[in-house]
Amino acid sequence: MINKRGIWFLTLFSLILVLSVYYITMPPELLLINSNKDYSNNKDDDTGEVVVVEESEILTALRIEADEQYQQQINDLKMILTNIDASVDEKNNAFEKLKLINLTRGEEEKLEKQIEGEFNLKSFVKIDGNQVRVVVASDKHDSALANNIMRAIQKNYNNKMYISVKFQK
Repeated sequence: MINKRGIWFLTLFSLILVLSVYYITMPPELLLINSNKDYSNNKDDDTGEVVVVEESEILTALRIEADEQYQQQINDLKMILTNIDASVDEKNNAFEKLKLINLTRGEEEKLEKQIEGEFNLKSFVKIDGNQVRVVVASDKHDSALANNIMRAIQKNYNNKMYISVKFQK
């Protein structure tokens, strides 16, 4: 007799198998056509040159570090949730912390998109309680720009947030 866990495993395994066979049998020309469409949107209308915006290595390193930290916290909380010996209060606290981590990650992404939209700058945002740390990929260290970024972020919150802006390249 097959239990529910076995059925789920077989279902997900067959889905992965079908998608991998589809990907392998897909013609390579289709992949090349889609990648060329992405770069056609980056052309500058005045000069005809291709503008490629690359993310700073520092921003990438900060994102990887934050993702690893979040992943470790999530794994620890999931261990508490799946532990048979854990009490109901411990499981509830772990679930609440898990929800808080997901909300915080969403806020960080929202603020990064806001900074990119308003100021046309790539950034990394880290929220820890009432502290917001912003790292902006820019050679130009402008205190007026930093002040404007701080004000734009503070508009999203009712409480006083301690916001720091750092420029890196």
